[in-house]
Order: sequence, then structure tokens, then C-alpha cells
Amino acid sequence: MASPRSANGNAKGSNGAATAKKTSGRVKNVVNYDEKRHTEELEEDIQNGAAHPPLNELEERVNDRGDSWETESLFRDSIEDLAEDKFFTDDPEACTPAESVKFRQMLRRVGPVIFCKRTVDAGVITAKKLLTAFGIRPPAFLDGCDDDSYYGLLSLALSRELAKRAKLTKYNTIDDVVELLKASKNIIVLTGAGISTSLGIPDFRTKGIGLYSKLEHLGLNDPQEVFDISVFKQDPTIFYSVARDILPETDRFSPTHGFIAMLEQKNKLLTNYSQNIDNLEAKAGISPEKLVQCHGSFATASCVKCGYKVVGDTLFAEIKAGKIPRCRKCSQGSRTTNNSRKRKLNKDGSERKVRRRPGDYDSNSDSEFDVPAANSGVMKPDITFFGEALPDEFHKRLQEHDKHLVDLVIVIGTSLKVAPVSEVVPFLPPNIPQIYISRTPVSHINFDVDLLGDCDVVVAELCRRAGWDLNHEMIPKGQVIKVTTAEGYTSRHNFEQIEPVVKPETSSP
Repeated sequence: MASPRSANGNAKGSNGAATAKKTSGRVKNVVNYDEKRHTEELEEDIQNGAAHPPLNELEERVNDRGDSWETESLFRDSIEDLAEDKFFTDDPEACTPAESVKFRQMLRRVGPVIFCKRTVDAGVITAKKLLTAFGIRPPAFLDGCDDDSYYGLLSLALSRELAKRAKLTKYNTIDDVVELLKASKNIIVLTGAGISTSLGIPDFRTKGIGLYSKLEHLGLNDPQEVFDISVFKQDPTIFYSVARDILPETDRFSPTHGFIAMLEQKNKLLTNYSQNIDNLEAKAGISPEKLVQCHGSFATASCVKCGYKVVGDTLFAEIKAGKIPRCRKCSQGSRTTNNSRKRKLNKDGSERKVRRRPGDYDSNSDSEFDVPAANSGVMKPDITFFGEALPDEFHKRLQEHDKHLVDLVIVIGTSLKVAPVSEVVPFLPPNIPQIYISRTPVSHINFDVDLLGDCDVVVAELCRRAGWDLNHEMIPKGQVIKVTTAEGYTSRHNFEQIEPVVKPETSSP
């Protein structure tokens, strides 16, 4: 691949011919930006049927995404790394929060081509600076380049922004969230590992302390291969070498589990879609008819050869001892397939392929694993591995039932990185309010209100403000929670327990 500089040296228009670059010397910083005036002029042009002037290079790229510069693939791979999903208040050369909000609103109102005409082409702002309005920090490898070198990244940033659900502007405060909780009758709660970390159960993706960070010693190309069904069938020892570290060993559940159970008790819970495999929702008292365990759980286990099912904890002793549990009743049986497989995604949304290591087996014959009985298959906990179908209930309930009834969506303790569960929120009606609760925000979805902090602390404060008694042993007496609004935002709030003082804990996604 050519360097970013040389790749942009001979940019091409949509017809493939070389195009002259527009000088960027005249567009430095935001100057006298008047959104109302620009919008009024635009509407007048449209009403008078004025012809659009020839598209410049950026507008051609936005209008016709079929042609791309060589750096397009580089930008596509790196845009999520460059996206910091925040206003760069510490950078005097970046857009201010107020400017960023105006630019985002203008983009949605007038569309990308006219947006480019009214901003970069009009000399209102540079492409480099405009990136910061969409939470993209200009990459260091483009420092010193002409402004049009940023066009490729900007076009992707605009497409990324437009692909998101539009935030509902009427919901911004914590009181708004509390009122939604009180008024709603059909709440979908989508949960991830962050609701269990306070119990000492590790999450998967937190850098340095998550389970995937601890699997580097296995020498895998991708630590997620531990949970890949094809890898399991080739060599189950890989999974069972770490299975004992993720076995649910507690009958306790967190305050967040208790909060979801309380929603059911108040006849407000439509469905809890859980990505967790610890089965703690059931221990918290959430009814099976209100619970969809999207990725299965350790509650049961099945033979990969004959399908024989057992209660999961009957295998825990063998798993803790580092053994591979074997089926005690093997027989031939048929298996069904489903295309809705749990799958790993690349940053551009494409499905990630499993890469094999030297020495991987090509079959799953029992002889490869030193089996005690020739006809016995390997028992596998009924958690959904990458490459396996999610439960039919997941799709049927979501599409035929919940989509038409839901009146509030709450996402708790998940970064929404695994499909198809990550596709639940975009699938639901965009006019339904959506609330996000976790330690850190996500950048690929626009939630209406972000409540950031320890999940247990956030739900405790919500219940206090709602006048609900969330009785739980892990909620300390005299708890005092400090809530602050994130700088540059009206709908992003940080929660911190200040009394009693607690030591830092494992991070949630």
C-alpha cells in the first residue's frame, strides 16, 4: 500500500480522471459561522430551483462512495481507533462543544453533500478541524499534509455519523431517565459482563484485566478463538484450559441484577436480553419467560457428538480439576443449523475469519484427545460459541413480539461489540428512548442519555430518585453518590460513590 501522502498525491474524481486539488490555504479556522444564515440561503436555493455548482473533490466522494482513494482502507481500519467520542476541549484547534453540536445537527438536516458545500467548500472550516466535530482526532500520519488529504477520513466520519440512530433531544437529564422508568411498562434491558464484575467475575474485553488479556499465553492469533466452535471441535483442551476461570462459583447476584428483577416485580420488564453465561439472572429471580440468555449459560451442558444434555454443575468438578468432561451416553443424532451465528466482527462490520495456528488438527476424532472411551463425545457447556446459532427464541421474540411493544431500552454493562446482539439496539424503533449505563461510553451508537460509572452505583441512585427501595447487601448504608455532567454534554452524566469511600474495582466495558 502506498503511503498516505503518496496515495493522496494523485486523487481521482468519480470518473477516474485526475482532478485538480482545491487549495486549502484559505480555510483555517471557524470564521463567523452563522448556521441560520447558511440554512436560509440553502432553503432559498432549493425553492428557486438553483442548479448545484460542480461538485468538488470531497463532495464527489460523499456523493459516490464507489470510488475511493487508496487510503480509504487504511482510514476504514483505523477510524474506530481514532474515534474518541468526545469533544476535544483540551485542543484549541478543535471544534468547541457548541460548534460540534451545530455541525452534527446541520449534517442530519441538510445531508452530506450540501453539508460539505456549506462548510469545507465555503471556507467556513477546514476538513481537518471538522473531523473533531464528529469525535475524530486527526491522525498524526497526516500532519503537514494539505487539507484535502483529510477528505477520505472526513467522508467516512460523515457516513459513520449518519449511520447512527439520531438522539431524541427531549431526553437529557437523570430526572428524564427516572420519569421514563416510572412511566414505562415494556422495558427491554440488554445486559453484558459489566453487571457481574462487582462479584469478582471477570469481563472479557477490559484491557489488561479482562479475560481476553489473560489468554495471551495460549499463543492464539485471537484470544476469542477460545470460544470459537470450530476450534473447540478441533481441540477442546484450549477451552477447558481456561473454563475453570469463568465458572460461576457464586449464588450471589449484584444490585444491578436486583434492579432488573425489581423491574419485573413492578410489571415493567418486557425482556432481559443477557449476553452473560453465569446464569445469575435466574438466581436474582428473573422469570424464564422474561429472560433470553443470548449466549447460553453454564446451567446445562451437551455432548457435541450425540446431544445428550446434563445439568451443568455436574461437570464442574471435572472442569476445575483440569479434565475434559466426556459424555456418558453417546448415540448418533441429527443436528440442525441456523445462519444466525454468534460472530466476531472486524471494525468495518465484516465477519472475522478464524486463523489457524501451526499444528491445528483437521478433524475432531476422539483419538486426538486421549479419550478414555472410543465412543464417548466431549461435553460442552451450553454457552453459545462464535460460529454457533443463537437460540431461536432470540430472533422470534425480538422480531415478532418485543419490537412492537417496547417503550424503553436500557443497555447495561456491555460495549455492544458482538453480533448479532449488538444489532438489537439499532433494530428497535428509533423513536423509543434508549439509555446507556456502563463505565465508559460507546461511539458507534447514539443513546439518548449516558449514565457512566459502576453499574451498581448508577442503578442505586436511579432507584433512590425514583423512590424505589432497592434492598441489597452490596448497597452500603449511608451511600452518597456524586453525579456530574460531562463537559460539553447535556445528556452524559458521571456517577461516583463518595461515601463510604471504596477502593478502585475491576472495570466494566
